Amino acid sequence: MAPIVSAGRLRKSPFYDSTIAEGAESLLTYNRMLIPRGYGDREAEYWRLINGVSMWDVAVQRQVQLKGPDAARLTQILCPRDLSKQVVGQGKYVALCDHQGVLINDPIAMKIAEDCYWLSIGNSDIWFWARCVAGERGLDVEVSEPDVSPLAVQGPKAEDVVASLFGDWVRDLKYFWFADAVLEGIPLKVVRAGWSKQGGFELFLMDGSKGNDLWRLVKEAGQPYDIGPGYPNPSERTESGLLNWGTDTDEATNPFEVRLDRFVDLDVEDEIIGVEALRRIKAEGPKRRQLGVTLDGAEETEQQGIWLEIEQNGAVIGHLTHKAWSYRLKRMIGYAMVSADAEVGDVIEVVTGDRRIPGRLAALPFL
Repeated sequence: MAPIVSAGRLRKSPFYDSTIAEGAESLLTYNRMLIPRGYGDREAEYWRLINGVSMWDVAVQRQVQLKGPDAARLTQILCPRDLSKQVVGQGKYVALCDHQGVLINDPIAMKIAEDCYWLSIGNSDIWFWARCVAGERGLDVEVSEPDVSPLAVQGPKAEDVVASLFGDWVRDLKYFWFADAVLEGIPLKVVRAGWSKQGGFELFLMDGSKGNDLWRLVKEAGQPYDIGPGYPNPSERTESGLLNWGTDTDEATNPFEVRLDRFVDLDVEDEIIGVEALRRIKAEGPKRRQLGVTLDGAEETEQQGIWLEIEQNGAVIGHLTHKAWSYRLKRMIGYAMVSADAEVGDVIEVVTGDRRIPGRLAALPFL
């Protein structure tokens, strides 16, 4: 594969050269960066994650740093979840909303210090949002993007690999908690996290010049466990019921529609953005809900197509937001955003071009 030339507006990951050397067959743009999308054997990469250990370049998962005397206040204003008891070293999954209660991202809010927080985000411009809110509220806080690039180690053997690098103390980290570490002079934060349900860690590299060194060290430590490269796996994440903001959501989605109820606190202060709208939405009841879908007659190779109309008895009741082949269920599955009246088990049809694919609504997660 020929190397990709990056312009100033499309940045390479610190792990870019290593992923190319590993045989990355294609790359996607995400957060104005490049992320590998596979290494030539989709099914082998899936089973490596399920049964062993996989390492992923997820440097596209950028951090929005809020630092200053009002950092804690700004973080709370942005997050309709009570963060008052959060301590340094703890991360919390949050549902960032706009003033209408629309979900605009679902980051992990990480408390780095008493005056510093990171919002570990997906693909949206939360940096601009946070900076505008800070200015409008007159808060004493600097909003920036620090030199931080995550490398994920995922799978049932991931803990053994990471423990071999840092020590058994990593086994005691709770989910979304983190701690500082140094590996052969490379500064890191070791985070118990990752976009899979197979267990694992993210190593937050804090010196972008050391990306290839970190990749090499993790690869060497993982050799006894047959580690190999991969990427956030669409089949596993769908089976596991993980939300992908921007794919499974649209410009009107609120947290209650996509199963984020338990991450929303409605008794927080009124100054928190979106909370008044969220109270109203909760009281009235969401108009839509997210369910799974199993499809009949859709082949493994049919991976494309999102937000396709779903019909029931000839009437449109929602949309298929994405689909993926399940290697364990041996069928095509996906997520649906459908009317709140729809039920698990309902027979439906997905309309794609001139085809009508029969299916059935299902509970999430699938596995």
